[in-house]
Amino acid sequence: MTLTPALRDLYAQRRLHLAQQLGPGGIALVPTAPSYARNRDSEFPYRHDSYFYYLCGFTEPDAWLLITADGETTLLCQPKDLEREIWDGYRLGPDAAPAALGVQQAWSSQDIEQRLPRLLENRHTVWYPFATHQGLPQRLDGWLSKVRARVRFGVQCPSQQRDLCGLLDEMRLVKDDHELDLMRRAARISADAHVRAMQVCARRLRAGETVREFHLDAELLHEFRTHGSQFPAYGSIVAAGANACVLHYRADAAEIRDGELVLIDAGCELDGYASDITRTFPANGRFTAAQRDLYDLVLASQTAAVQATRAGARFTDPHDATVRVLAQGLLDLGLLQSNVHGTVDDVIEQRHYFRFYMHRTGHWLGMDVHDCGSYVEPGEAARGTPRRDPLSGETINDRPSRILRPGMVTTIEPGLYVRAADDVPQAFWNLGIRIEDDAVITPQGCELITRDVPVDPVAIEALMQA
Repeated sequence: MTLTPALRDLYAQRRLHLAQQLGPGGIALVPTAPSYARNRDSEFPYRHDSYFYYLCGFTEPDAWLLITADGETTLLCQPKDLEREIWDGYRLGPDAAPAALGVQQAWSSQDIEQRLPRLLENRHTVWYPFATHQGLPQRLDGWLSKVRARVRFGVQCPSQQRDLCGLLDEMRLVKDDHELDLMRRAARISADAHVRAMQVCARRLRAGETVREFHLDAELLHEFRTHGSQFPAYGSIVAAGANACVLHYRADAAEIRDGELVLIDAGCELDGYASDITRTFPANGRFTAAQRDLYDLVLASQTAAVQATRAGARFTDPHDATVRVLAQGLLDLGLLQSNVHGTVDDVIEQRHYFRFYMHRTGHWLGMDVHDCGSYVEPGEAARGTPRRDPLSGETINDRPSRILRPGMVTTIEPGLYVRAADDVPQAFWNLGIRIEDDAVITPQGCELITRDVPVDPVAIEALMQA
């Protein structure tokens, strides 16, 4: 692989920005992900480590980056091996890596045990991502032991180890134009996949054909790959009927029946960046009255959350806006009773809504579908306020939520999940509804990049009749 000049410059700028934060004598050690055996003589499809890829754009396994405080980058990668390349594919190799990737030097990863101690000599601080690569701390201890064995020759051994995740998380939290372009493209592909699945579902039911969850999963995968996506960003959720009340349900073999709702939570990954969309639709293309009532409530809560998503707001503001709308709607629809659960404020304070809405309204999105980045405002982390959770009884230390800034990307995904119960109106039994869009924070508000698949119920019905 050879990066374009523009991408080489982009990755070089990221590495330089990181280098400037390492402090005098600092060195950063960043491995990529290993390959994993699936079963005998077979591996899982390979996917690089996100931190590593963010800094160099290199997608081969068995590779390491070392970045020093003065901005020099060393890559260790697989050596050229013509025999192995016949079986496993082309390798860039250390000789070609500097020109192709814009790094200063490259060595064979087979020589890592000899190279790493020398690269760590006379450094003050070693930065590496904590708790992300199994066995890395132990390997680092071994390399530092070799450095320490040479102190009699005037070599200095690093005296500090620090977590690199904090620095890289902050860098990755705000997306640049290249990242936002990829995420918009991934969002369009995913939206087209949702449209395809919705239309196929209604068309097959109208034709009297059997439709199962895996049929719609296949339509999603077809659309992802047709438009160049390398993988699904996560295991696709295709949940028919009561299965939609299982939050992390996976597409399986359940039959999709006329009159049921179908919840699809699926998004593709394109060139290392994820999308994340959820839509809930009537399998036959027509909402029943109860389905429409519950759907309209979830959509109204999402609209409130979108209006609360803007630069300068707190990350928790969309969730708070969602909960207030849902709490009132649950009372209005009779899922909660005012004589039992009180007013809207009571429902919120005592978290009575949690029975039907048990997750947050959003999460960071980027290279990982649940992307890195603190949800607490860094300069205010010490300002915790203890409170007692009314459901668990635990004491929770609430810290000031992150302030949203332009270029951050978050999901907005309210939902309601109503299981059958004696105290729940039967018309709502086994209805699970979630609506999820991806939002880029802008100075004016937010840009929803996933609306190529509609959320308006009338538009959904029209789409499915097409």
